[in-house]
This record gives sequence, C-alpha cells and structure tokens, in this order.
Amino acid sequence: MSPVHAEAAARQYLSFGLAGEQFALPVAQVREIIEFNGLTEIPLLPEFLRGVLNLRGAVVPVIDLAVRFGKGRTALARRTCVVIVELPDAGNAPPLGVLVEAVHEVLTVEAGQIEAPPALVGGIRAEFVEGLIRAGTRFVIALDLRQILSLDDLAALNGLSAQPAAALES
Repeated sequence: MSPVHAEAAARQYLSFGLAGEQFALPVAQVREIIEFNGLTEIPLLPEFLRGVLNLRGAVVPVIDLAVRFGKGRTALARRTCVVIVELPDAGNAPPLGVLVEAVHEVLTVEAGQIEAPPALVGGIRAEFVEGLIRAGTRFVIALDLRQILSLDDLAALNGLSAQPAAALES
C-alpha cells in the first residue's frame, strides 16, 4: 500500500476519561473543547442531560455519558471539560456538548488497530461502541454517538437548542 493510501486509512480519535475508563470519539466530530464553567440545569429533562451552556449565544445541550451508561453522574473536578461535537448525518442539528472527566490525547488509528466490540464492553451496550482501539497494552473504547442517542433523544435536544440562549438564563 502506498503512503498516500496508508494515511487515508488512518483516522484520528480524541481520547478522554469517563467513569474510570478511556473512551474516544472521532476527531472529525469534535468541534472544540471548552473548560467546564457550569451549566444551566433545566427541570424535567432526561437524567443524562446535565443542562445547557451558552456558547457564543447558542444554546448547547450537554449530556453526561456516564449517566447514559448507567455509571452515575460525572464528578466535577479541575480537569472536567465539555467536548463540543457535531453528529454525523444529523442534517442541520445543532452542536452537542459531552461532559468528560478529562481529555487525554489525539490517537492516530490505523484500520487494523480497531477491533470489533464484544457484546458488552465495560457494562456498555455493544451498539454504543464503534470498536476497541488497540493503544499499546490497553484498549480505548471508540463510541458511536448516533447510536448512544435515540431519535427521541435527538428530537428533545433539537427542541431545546431552538430556544434563544437569553431565554434560558432568565
């Protein structure tokens, strides 16, 4: 395989810590990483939706993947941050924030470094997992955000994002 084709086969993933484990999202889905400075909590939303933040005038829903995975709320600490992502094939869906304990590194992954996920990975349903990335002697769980959020979840998040940021802060 020529070097050009080898580079095309490689993908980059942003790795982060959550509930004592390492996960990753494709860098192509990551818009930015921001320091956690608090959220506006909204009553009567699903438990995994921690709240919203005002990102340059836009309402961005923030989900807590640890809650979605049944591992309790993400503990807030000095390295806690929000990864702003854009879902693939979501049309004009607004960005979404993912609360993580800490961002670790960007992994460049060759196709052969990704293993198919077993039926259950760390207590997480297999459909939530894109695959397992071999990183030295450990595995990093590559997530599939489209599978983690159901169509109903996405509809609720889109409705929330349609509100002006100023209306949520009053």
